[in-house]
Amino acid sequence: MKTMRKWFALAMALACVAGAFAAHAGVRIEHWTAHTGARVYFVESRGLPILDLHVDFPAGSAYDPPGRMGLARLTRGLMEAGAAGIDEETLAARLVDAGARLSGSTELDRAGFSLRTLSSAPEREAALEVLSAILQKPEFPAAAIERERAQMIAGIEEGDTRPDVIGAKRFNREIFPDHPYGASATAPSVAAIAREDLAGFHRARYAAPSAVVTIVGDVSRAEAEAIAARLTAELPAQGAAEEMPPQTMPKRQTVRIDHPATQSHVFMGLPGMSREDPDYFPLLVGNHVLGGGGFVSWLMQEVREKRGFAYSIYSYFQPMRQPGPFQIGLQTRRDQTAEALKVVEATLRRFLDEGPSEEDVRRAKQNLADGFALRLDSNRKILGYVSMIGFYRLPLDFLDQYPRRVRAVTRAQIRDAFARRVKPENLVTVIVAGGS
Repeated sequence: MKTMRKWFALAMALACVAGAFAAHAGVRIEHWTAHTGARVYFVESRGLPILDLHVDFPAGSAYDPPGRMGLARLTRGLMEAGAAGIDEETLAARLVDAGARLSGSTELDRAGFSLRTLSSAPEREAALEVLSAILQKPEFPAAAIERERAQMIAGIEEGDTRPDVIGAKRFNREIFPDHPYGASATAPSVAAIAREDLAGFHRARYAAPSAVVTIVGDVSRAEAEAIAARLTAELPAQGAAEEMPPQTMPKRQTVRIDHPATQSHVFMGLPGMSREDPDYFPLLVGNHVLGGGGFVSWLMQEVREKRGFAYSIYSYFQPMRQPGPFQIGLQTRRDQTAEALKVVEATLRRFLDEGPSEEDVRRAKQNLADGFALRLDSNRKILGYVSMIGFYRLPLDFLDQYPRRVRAVTRAQIRDAFARRVKPENLVTVIVAGGS
């Protein structure tokens, strides 16, 4: 056992080396639909005896039913608390014995699990047995429900005292009015969740035809096909619809929230773009100039470097199934909030009116295109990108085309995209602890 674990640690340490070769050579994604209906995405990588896989479902928090916000997150977490007649301690012990690592995540659109294991048959089979049980036969034991529900409520109550959490929740609620992206879990909504809610959410959202299985590593196509089928064979054959209600753009407003914090937390933005948005690359490159490019960005230069109003300021687009947030954020002293906000608004207005310079665009494209290979320098990073491609049904050559698409962006395209997507009449500003 000790020898195996030492080898596993060595393999993990060398993963970056193997990934660098994979990134340099390009990423070849194979795709098929399993007989269970699951969509499968596979990248064969023989550099190290490691298998990485991710299984996603349209089971994110945007699908929480009214009055049960927090159900998606609680369901995903409790799936590891006992499955197929095996208690959670035994499940965890079996993963340790196999030298495998299992993690889970719950986002707005999706929820799922990631597994890293050795590709050798005994260790791989042991790890897959655990993941198969968790995905297909969770039991939601009563004691675990009480424990996890109490912990989640405690976390919500603690978060609701912090200015960053308060501001983020209110910002999302205001930019996504009457839309699931704007909802958040509360202590009462979590307290109302019962075992039948958890089991029902699993049946509805963790269905085989909804599954997206991403496999990267040291297995063959035939082995990958068997793995995908095994992980989804006993899932429900039909799931709930994945549609969401349409979004409505918010009206311009400023929301001020009292808080004793010494610094103001400022959130500004509106719904931005979706994953398959035709303006994705112009908005990506333009935002790098505006606030996503670190110290060379306009916002950082104007707010921090010239005036010292904030240690850090940023802007970003978060593309999702429907348009996710475009957000500008900073923290500043309470007594200079008004002046800092004026500079932010003026900088954004100048960017919208004039657009970036040709030199700004050239530098942004160079940074984004030339640095992209570093985002693919390990199998785990490749797994993240390929699972995103699979879940959002992006072109299989998205990674290969990324540098070319970035370099093709023009200054005119950036100005046009921002003019249509970032309209001042829709901007929402939330200020926590900012005074009057």
